[in-house]
Amino acid sequence: MIVDCAIYRDGERTETPQDFSDALAEARARGNSFLWIGLYEPTEHEFSLVTDEFGLHPLAVEDALTAHQRPKLEVYDDSLFVVLKPVTYEPKSDTVTSGELMIFIGDSFVVTVRHGTPSPLGDIRRHLEEQHDLLKHGPTGVLYSISDAIVDSYLEVATELQNDLEELEAEVFSPIGGSSRHTASRIYGFKRQILEFRRATVPLALPTTKLAGTGPYGGTTVPFVHEEARPFFRDVNDHLQRVNESVEGLDRLVSDVLSAHLAQMSVRQNDDMRKISAWAAMAAVPTMIAGIYGMNFDHMPELHWIWSYPAVIAIMAVLEMVLYRLFKRRGWM
Repeated sequence: MIVDCAIYRDGERTETPQDFSDALAEARARGNSFLWIGLYEPTEHEFSLVTDEFGLHPLAVEDALTAHQRPKLEVYDDSLFVVLKPVTYEPKSDTVTSGELMIFIGDSFVVTVRHGTPSPLGDIRRHLEEQHDLLKHGPTGVLYSISDAIVDSYLEVATELQNDLEELEAEVFSPIGGSSRHTASRIYGFKRQILEFRRATVPLALPTTKLAGTGPYGGTTVPFVHEEARPFFRDVNDHLQRVNESVEGLDRLVSDVLSAHLAQMSVRQNDDMRKISAWAAMAAVPTMIAGIYGMNFDHMPELHWIWSYPAVIAIMAVLEMVLYRLFKRRGWM
């Protein structure tokens, strides 16, 4: 469905058009205006109205309708197609939730298509309408504002994940917390959250590099994006690099935490096996002696000795004490 639709002239919201074709023609005729249409999970029929008016490429339209896309930037004859993945952090469940935001940039128009719950798009539009400087730059200003807001939200999510990882580390390396049978599942669940986060941030590095015109794309231009906007997109790219470095660090650390937890469990199991073996060895000695004297042979001289029973008990006690001190000295008990 269409969430919002407006014409912006010199950074000011002027009107809500009834006919997309007339509104776009008017914006192009004035030269200092553009049309911004926002849609939320549109049906094929709803989006076909926009597609016909703006001449959007069929492949990009298919991606916008089906969603489940990686962040990317694609250039077509009449438009620029950008896919972003907004991410939010749920503190109650300690989970990362991602949505999808598709942006079509063209000559005097912006079309945004949103899928899923997480999206700062409404707040971005309201912020731009209150501060008109970026809106004066047309579709380029809208693209920059959306990209900047989403990447800044990545930094906040990365901070929350870092706090969660510190709590997880404290649990794993606590004297009793690391032995919980639920600890491994928590570590694996946290790694899944990082993977969900990586799917949003890592693929976005190439589109922001193209928009910033850095690296191998220093001599190339992106259609429908002003050259003067490159420094602003470089700032977005720098922030994204910080996020990706943080994500890589989190991924390595959680792998190390999982390895440490498994090593701790292995050490504890070895300790338990040594204790069990020590007690079994101590129980074997009196069992062996009692077994010998329980064979009921007639020609066993000790059977008829008056001190046989106390002597055997004393021998058992001495052997038990010797074994106990030996195992204790070696740390098995």
